[in-house]
Formats: sequence, C-alpha cells, structure tokens
Amino acid sequence: MNYLFLTNTPLFHGVREDEIEHLLSCLGAREKTYQKNEIIFRAGSAVSEIGLVQSGSVNIVVNFYWGNSNIFGHVETGMIFAENYAAIPGKELLCDVVAAEPCEILFLNLTKLLTTCTSGCSFHQRLIHNLLRISAMKSLNLSSRMMHTAPKSIRDKLLSYLSEQAMVNSNTHFTIPFDRQQLADYLGVDRSALSNELSKMQKDGLISFKKNEFILHET
Repeated sequence: MNYLFLTNTPLFHGVREDEIEHLLSCLGAREKTYQKNEIIFRAGSAVSEIGLVQSGSVNIVVNFYWGNSNIFGHVETGMIFAENYAAIPGKELLCDVVAAEPCEILFLNLTKLLTTCTSGCSFHQRLIHNLLRISAMKSLNLSSRMMHTAPKSIRDKLLSYLSEQAMVNSNTHFTIPFDRQQLADYLGVDRSALSNELSKMQKDGLISFKKNEFILHET
C-alpha cells in the first residue's frame, strides 16, 4: 500500500501516512487490479463500497436498450467513484464502471467511513469533510455540464463551455482538458459536427485554436 500516494489524493487530504494506515484497517479496505475493459461495477447491482483509483483510470459507461453505449464520465488516478450509490443502501447502479486501462482500485466501505470510531479521531472527521467537499465539487461540475448541454445549437454549447473555461482560467487564452472526441462526448454532439462548428467560429473571428488550446476574441 502506497500511503504517501494516498496523502496526495483529495479523499485523504490533510491525513498523515501513519493515520491512513490506521484508518484503512477501520474502513474494511481492500485492493484489486483490473485489466482494460474489465467491469469493476455492473449496472443493476447495488454497492456498499466506494472506489479510489490508485493507478490507471476508469470510465463510467451508460448502456442503452438498443445496444449502443456512451462514456458519461472518466475517473483519473487519485479520484473516487460510486460514492453516491454507496450512500443509498440498495440503490442499483444505472451505469457500468469499466477499467479504461490496466488499473488498481482501493475499495472502502462507505458506512464505516461515515461512522466515526468511538475515540472520535480527528483524521476520521477529516476524511468525512473531504468526502463532502468531493461530492459538492462533483455536483457543481454536473451543474456546469447541464448548463453547457442545454442550448440547442452546437455553437451555443461551445460558447457556453469556452466562456466558462476563460472564467475558470482568468484568461481568454487557455487549454481545455479534452481532445475533440472527449469534448464532443462531454457536450453530447457529433465529433464531425463539432469540428465543423469550431472551424466556422474561427472563420467568424470568435476564436482561435490549435488542438486543445484556445483564444477567445472580442467581437
């Protein structure tokens, strides 16, 4: 177990290595490795554990009745998943959690995480505080995505997203965390249509871009 790595994750932020070692024994912690495309949690199942990605990354995949699927989310190294479902006993997953690449997952029992030990140790309280912050941030990110996908036209979706990125970066020159396909998936549009619209926006003088680097221009 890499305790130093865990101290640098959002969930264990502010908790020392020796405290983490003590915590993991209280939280029913277990580790498991997965190969690329292996299912970690399957849609329709109920979970009682959250997963923390120790290496690699995982995808949150929504499967449709007609057989096609869509990547709804991507969880990088150091981040957690399934906390919302684990918090509601018996709640069935609406999506698969799939290894995007070879990965190692640390599973933690959420009930034990939310129930402080009899000594009321401060580092357990810190863990609960961190989990609340993570959940709040995910909620804000989801609200942002809903705001960007609400407009009907691809241009309006892009204007909404790029405007937010300029605000977040406090600069009209910034780099986004998506490639073209990922941006198309995030906004819920076709990749070719997205690329065409970006080219039109550049021709209209609204933006300049190279790969995932953008500059917004005043009109």
